[in-house]
This record gives sequence, structure tokens and C-alpha cells, in this order.
Amino acid sequence: MTISFWRRLLDLIAPRLCVVCGQRLSVTEEVICSKCNFHLPRTGFHHNAYENEMARLFWAQIPIERATAFFYYESHAETANIIYELKYKNRPEIGTIIGRMFAKEIQPSGFFDGIDGIVPVPLAKKRLRQRGYNQSEEIAQGISEITGLPVIKNAVRRTVFEGSQTNKGRWERNKNVEHVFELTDSQVVSNKHLLIVDDVATTGATCIACAKALCQAGNVHISVLSLGFAKS
Repeated sequence: MTISFWRRLLDLIAPRLCVVCGQRLSVTEEVICSKCNFHLPRTGFHHNAYENEMARLFWAQIPIERATAFFYYESHAETANIIYELKYKNRPEIGTIIGRMFAKEIQPSGFFDGIDGIVPVPLAKKRLRQRGYNQSEEIAQGISEITGLPVIKNAVRRTVFEGSQTNKGRWERNKNVEHVFELTDSQVVSNKHLLIVDDVATTGATCIACAKALCQAGNVHISVLSLGFAKS
């Protein structure tokens, strides 16, 4: 009763807006309104987590078990605001909330079964200082809150920042991240099934490079989850 009162009062003073359409959120809604959530272009990849167009990016590249994304990402669509606000508008809570939302949806499918830990794709120190947080860690935190899986933050690090992947083609993306990840703690990931979490997957180059570094620990199996999937 008290929480509801204060929540309603705060909404009157500083109305919260849907990150997609900009309309006012109800007291029970978070980040995205019910209408936009209903119309979100979901991929449904978790229903066939090994044989889908995202999973195929990783075949013969890494020991992939499963892959899924929440929604199809198009840079000029309204739904792209979810990623834009998360990464560039100092709104880390979007990652945690959407991470929880996605995890709740796909948990009944068994997508998380057998996974030992979550590895958010690390940012380079320079980019982390600029942004103040790692958006993939925020998404991973939300998933962890639903699944109980631990978030493993220090097993791999990004050694350099090679610039944004946004305007690069498939070959350029692969070369851009080919050697930027370094395994720093093999013991915590060896003999484990790890879920790599990123914000958007396009060619899969970043996740592949991260996975290859993790696989140096030995007997590592990989699954991949992102919020957005952009067809390259």
C-alpha cells in the first residue's frame, strides 16, 4: 500500500515514459509500455535454440550450444530506442529490467538448463570510463536475478577499444575484434557451460572473439544471448 502510494506520487511529479513510444507508463509498467511490449518484434529463437539464424552465425566457429535474442533490431525503428537509451543516455536500469523480462519469458523453454554462469561481453577500459557502466553487465544482472546464475565478470578482459562495430561490414567486424579479448582467469570458466551476453548481435563477431578467449580455459561450452538481433 505504501509502495503503491509513493510510486503513484512519484509518477505524478516525474512521469516515467515508455522507452519505445514515449508515452506515459502506468504504475505497473517498467521501461516499456504494454502496447509496445505486445508489438515488440520478438525473434522466438529460444524455441529452437540450436537451429536458428542467430545460432548459425556460430556454427563451426565456437562450441555453440544455444543462441537467442529478444527482438529483431533495426537501427531506425522505434524499438532501437531500447538499445540507444541503454548505451548512450546513461540508463543502465534498462538493461537490468529488460534482462529480467527476457529471462522470465524464455526460462520455461529450458534455455538456461545446464548453464553454469553468465559472462557479459567486457568493455575496454576507455569505453567503460566514458559510459560509466557496461551495458552487457546490466543485462546479465537482470538475467541472474531471475535464473540465479552467477555473473562472471573477470574471466576475460577486453585489451583494446577498436571503435564501434556499427558501420562495419561482416569482414571488417571480424577483423576489428579478432584479438581484443584475453583470458584472465581460466579456473573459474574451465569445464563450464557459459552464457555470453551482449546487447546486439549482428555478425556474431564480438561474441565469437570473446568465446574463443574463454575456450582457451579448456572444455568450455558456449551459449549466446543478446537483446537485439540485427540481420547483417
